[in-house]
Amino acid sequence: MRRLRMFGAVFATAIAMVLPSLAHGHAMLESGEPAVGSTVQAAPKRVRLHFTQPLERAFSTIHVEDASGKAVDLGDTTVDPGDGTVLQVSVPDLRPGKYKVIWRAVSVDTHVTEGDYLFTVGR
Repeated sequence: MRRLRMFGAVFATAIAMVLPSLAHGHAMLESGEPAVGSTVQAAPKRVRLHFTQPLERAFSTIHVEDASGKAVDLGDTTVDPGDGTVLQVSVPDLRPGKYKVIWRAVSVDTHVTEGDYLFTVGR
């Protein structure tokens, strides 16, 4: 029983040391413009996502869809040349309604994160 407790303590300590380093190696979404879950009165010209780490330009993407799932972005996803932690894509004049931002971020150390969120124009 004593060995089992000792093993458990060593295992828990090892996990506690490894988990922060794993999360540190990933580009996590910090914020978005428009913000996650927000309602904006004026349609944005670009969707910009801010991440915790610099991104690999060739493999990071953003797509914006309308409520029916139709792609509405202009397909020009780029990493901001002045700030390697910002991923952006242009959008046309968006009509009032809900939009979904779908992103995939590859940090420069090749770790992948992905996700999506909604924002609303008008109303």
